[in-house]
Amino acid sequence: MQYTSESVETLVEQFTKLPTIGKKTARRLANYVLKMPQEEVETIANALTSVKEDVQRCSTCYVVADQDPCPICGSDKRDASTICVVEESSDLTAIEQTNEYRGVYHVLGGVISPLDGVGPDDLRVHELATRIDPSFEDTAANAAPDSEATSDDEADADESPPENGQADESGSSVDEVILAVNPNVEGDTTAYYISQLLEPFDVRVTRIARGLPIGGDLEYADEATLSRALEGRGHVD
Repeated sequence: MQYTSESVETLVEQFTKLPTIGKKTARRLANYVLKMPQEEVETIANALTSVKEDVQRCSTCYVVADQDPCPICGSDKRDASTICVVEESSDLTAIEQTNEYRGVYHVLGGVISPLDGVGPDDLRVHELATRIDPSFEDTAANAAPDSEATSDDEADADESPPENGQADESGSSVDEVILAVNPNVEGDTTAYYISQLLEPFDVRVTRIARGLPIGGDLEYADEATLSRALEGRGHVD
């Protein structure tokens, strides 16, 4: 027997498809929508439609934007010789809010995570290498994959960066690549892969510092965080 509106149940079901939204939260959201003025509901509906119709990805850095190239890539005030590599567009926003970075970006679209079935080919790492040296695209296209790997060691080798020692190092306009990926296992794996991939090129590869947050207490910090903080220590300002 149907005890409530079919439209409400459909809305609840759609809300549960969103990340971290369970059945109870979805039902509360649906009830809240019922109480909203008609014009506010229409505004939300139009915003959802516009996201799919108007938003695109920059063909250079792959950030979500309303135009191509995005305002950052299209600005002559940005330093194109420095590329900051981030996982998602939201990470770019966080860095921009510091007002400290003046270079350009490259959005990977995730991190390497074998447990989730995400490998290097699922990210935009080759596009990054091509931005540094356009000849990399031809080199990668001519690389023959090894389909005979059967052992565990050979399977692990599939996650290793391709050997591009013959890459052309003639005059890249990029001087530094900053890896701004999260400090976890997946981020470390991705950072290592990219650093090895870019090793043949005449470009400096760095990674943002990791350590204690401002306002944090040493006694509550874990060993890994303290270890990274010691490794990344610098001069006192």
